[in-house]
Amino acid sequence: MSDEQKFSHETVERKVHWLGIWIVLVIAIGGLVEIVPLYLSNEVTTPAPGVKPYTALALEGRDIYLREGCYNCHSQMIRPLRAETERYGHYSLAGESVYDHPFQFGSKRTGPDLARVGGRYSDEWHRAHLVNPRDVVPESNMPGYPWLTKNTVDENGTAAKMRALRSVGVPYTDEDILGAAELVRGKTEMDALVAYLQGLGTAAAHW
Repeated sequence: MSDEQKFSHETVERKVHWLGIWIVLVIAIGGLVEIVPLYLSNEVTTPAPGVKPYTALALEGRDIYLREGCYNCHSQMIRPLRAETERYGHYSLAGESVYDHPFQFGSKRTGPDLARVGGRYSDEWHRAHLVNPRDVVPESNMPGYPWLTKNTVDENGTAAKMRALRSVGVPYTDEDILGAAELVRGKTEMDALVAYLQGLGTAAAHW
């Protein structure tokens, strides 16, 4: 082995700081190669047919979904495999998630995937399930969320959320934002979460 090779081996592999720098550099280049082309793809940046921004109430429901950690057990990404499409429905498309910040793809499935749950059950079923899951699914190990029926949505923050989302490309209109507080006023967190769940995957009917 030449002196140059010895020096290179010793410098890069035995010096922690140099090894760390090269690891970060390689990961950064790999990430750019994977991520940058996605921003140039219409399939990724254009909403799928029928996909619209969340209503004010569903938007609040989505925040509750995140707050309560529902994404820890439920994914929202159906893979294009027969076993998945037969159980959950049409596989997920990138264009479904253009208005999600952040998206809820996930990979953990303690519970079923929720990408197509909208319209599959009634509002009453969802309410009973969220209060005490075992009332409708006896074998469920999901915790209950009875406090959602008592907590009301804070109408003062909805418009600000919509303005923030508009700044990153969600096409909310001034009318949408001005009318947001009225649409969520007096609604419970349960109302909001059910509205969010009932909207998931419903655009699939247009494909």
